[in-house]
Amino acid sequence: MTLTFKPPAPLASFPAARFAASRPSTRRAGLVQPRCKQQQPASQQLADAVAADKVLLPDRWRQPLQRLLTAAAGVAVAASLLVGTPLDAAQARAVLTADEKATIALFQRSRPSVVYITSLAKRRDAFTLNMLEIPAGEGSGFVWDTKGHIVTNYHVIRGASDVLVTLSGGKDQSAKVVGYDEDKDVAVLQITQKDMEGPLVPLQLGDSSDLEVGQKVYAIGNPFGLDHTLTAGVISGTGREINSGNTGRPIQDVIQTDAAINPGNSGGPLLDSSGNMIGINTAIYSQSGNSAGVGFAIPVDIIITFGKVVRPIMGISFAPDQSVEQLGMNGVLVLSAREGGPAAKAGVRGSSRDEYGRLVLGDIILSVNSKRITSASDLYRILDKCAVGDKLDVEVLREDSKEHLTIVLEPSN
Repeated sequence: MTLTFKPPAPLASFPAARFAASRPSTRRAGLVQPRCKQQQPASQQLADAVAADKVLLPDRWRQPLQRLLTAAAGVAVAASLLVGTPLDAAQARAVLTADEKATIALFQRSRPSVVYITSLAKRRDAFTLNMLEIPAGEGSGFVWDTKGHIVTNYHVIRGASDVLVTLSGGKDQSAKVVGYDEDKDVAVLQITQKDMEGPLVPLQLGDSSDLEVGQKVYAIGNPFGLDHTLTAGVISGTGREINSGNTGRPIQDVIQTDAAINPGNSGGPLLDSSGNMIGINTAIYSQSGNSAGVGFAIPVDIIITFGKVVRPIMGISFAPDQSVEQLGMNGVLVLSAREGGPAAKAGVRGSSRDEYGRLVLGDIILSVNSKRITSASDLYRILDKCAVGDKLDVEVLREDSKEHLTIVLEPSN
């Protein structure tokens, strides 16, 4: 079953966040909780008040009541010592469990590797007509290596005239887009290291091929501009498929999680319980645009490494699925086969017009390697699992007859 999702809307589109500058929350005013002074037990306070004549009592009751209250205070102190609980509950700190300690350690190790990304767009001022750069969207990212490569979602920086990366120390860096794959919604940025205060700390990469439903995961990002926010959950499903919000092409083997993913989390890492990066948080299933307990992460195994995507192609363009359905057919209608491309070399025919201007349909792909093709998504799924140089047995419908052609896949670009 194929679900279509849009990535969380850029943070700048949310009314509650429009007033915020494109900076992490560490630069904004925060709430300060007042400290509480340590207090004596209530019984001891009352005993002191009786002894100081601050309580109106008959003389014959004063001394017995003072003794009784002092004894009660002593019992409270002894009980607190036996149980090991401080008298001042406001100052008391709960004893951390082993699981909590492990989560805290995971966050402290991973925090320096997570960055805050702001995409800027050029707009003309309506009054001065000057060109200005304003925040167009915000998201998250993470350090890939010590050479300054930052990985994020493509939709976070799509259409940006400039990109700013804020490191964990709070320093802004101008970044350059060195590669992207809009079909997989992945982008690689490059920052310079000459102005950095210290070395970059890349995340430890994990393996997304053997994940299990129920496995504990953690998401770190900057939801609503709140920098370095940690949420926890489990893997709710594996092998999911969503459509890229950029091109509509299906993304396979996506990880589903109930860890809260909100606008601003896009591009942040999804970690396993060991702190290894297993995916990139990319989309949510929600009618409101906020987390509804169904989030999706692109598995780490398909992340591009060198800023260049090399994908096997057939060298064809094809009609939208709706056009083929209107013709009462199933399959992929070839509109054109690029000259010198793999499909053209194999003899695939594209659509054309005759001398009277009437449309002459090209080949309709019915199956590839004996797997039935009913839509463009079916064809994409097969190509995603192929490599450059693979030979495909392609069955096409040409006019009223079926033919089998052998296509050797070539690299894109």
